[in-house]
Amino acid sequence: MTIAAQRNSITAEILGALPQAVDPLALSLNENPFPPLRAVRKALVKSIDAVNRYPEFLPERLRRLIADHIGVPEDQVVLGAGATGVVMQVLQALTYLGDTIVMASPTFDGYPIIAQIARLIPVTVPLDERGHHNLDALADAAAAARVVVLCRPHNPTGTMEPAVEVMRFLRRVAADTVVLLDEAYIEFAGAEQRINAASLVARFPNVVVVRTFSKAYGLAGLRIGYGIGSPELTRALWTKQLPFGMASTALLAVAASYAAETQLLKRVRLITAERRYLQKQLRAMGVRSTDAHANFVYLPSRDRPWSDVLAGSGLQVRHYSDGGARITVGSRASSLAVLSVVDKALG
Repeated sequence: MTIAAQRNSITAEILGALPQAVDPLALSLNENPFPPLRAVRKALVKSIDAVNRYPEFLPERLRRLIADHIGVPEDQVVLGAGATGVVMQVLQALTYLGDTIVMASPTFDGYPIIAQIARLIPVTVPLDERGHHNLDALADAAAAARVVVLCRPHNPTGTMEPAVEVMRFLRRVAADTVVLLDEAYIEFAGAEQRINAASLVARFPNVVVVRTFSKAYGLAGLRIGYGIGSPELTRALWTKQLPFGMASTALLAVAASYAAETQLLKRVRLITAERRYLQKQLRAMGVRSTDAHANFVYLPSRDRPWSDVLAGSGLQVRHYSDGGARITVGSRASSLAVLSVVDKALG
């Protein structure tokens, strides 16, 4: 094989390994089941002609675009490679070797990894039997911590603590302890359950609200996340903004997504409706799930671990050491596949 043929073969192999945009069995990463919006795809295709050019030195235009959309001053927004990138910036800017970070258990897989990278000491607080945070225990643990994480909705259970309880929790946390309020899935929650981010960070300057375009917006492959905080806090975080660190595609995709928000919200409604359908059908089979408000359902452990129940089914779901499982909400085909496997396994 010639060198040119070998290179072409490698390229073809890499292209062939790309995940399919629509895969009803890919239910492990809480990805959006829909391919990119037409307007987003059109913008991204057009951007190909300029990939020989650098993006902005610092992503000021993207920062301004997001700030205008959510209704906060632009100096209160920071950007990162997904929500994890924003969290990493927070830890790099505001913590020191050996500081403590408090989080629930189980939680988003990225938090223990990021804590290890930042060389922090993780302290975990178990969720209660309903998959909710024990906010009193979390606040107690945070008394000796530099950072505390609160996911709302929580990953992997999808549960949401009432706003009044979140406020009570925040009042208990010391002003010099950074609170990461992870809202990666907030678009799937009801409007009445959301907390106004601008008002929140004005009242609690130690809070950083973390969001992403990976879930509801369906842009996981582009790695776009942002944080909202007080001007004092975000000023420190902006010093960790990587030069040329946000691709031009990020700006174009976000702008196109905002312009097509009506279509995007329709997709969100379809996903939340499918979540309710899946929960209802599982409940009819005698399978309990947590009160999820995200784009997934969580099945607590039973007499058999869900990894055993679903083994060999072809379903790609996230399993947990306690026997529980998190299943991304996909299309109706995805739901029917899950229900069929569960029915056969438990029947």
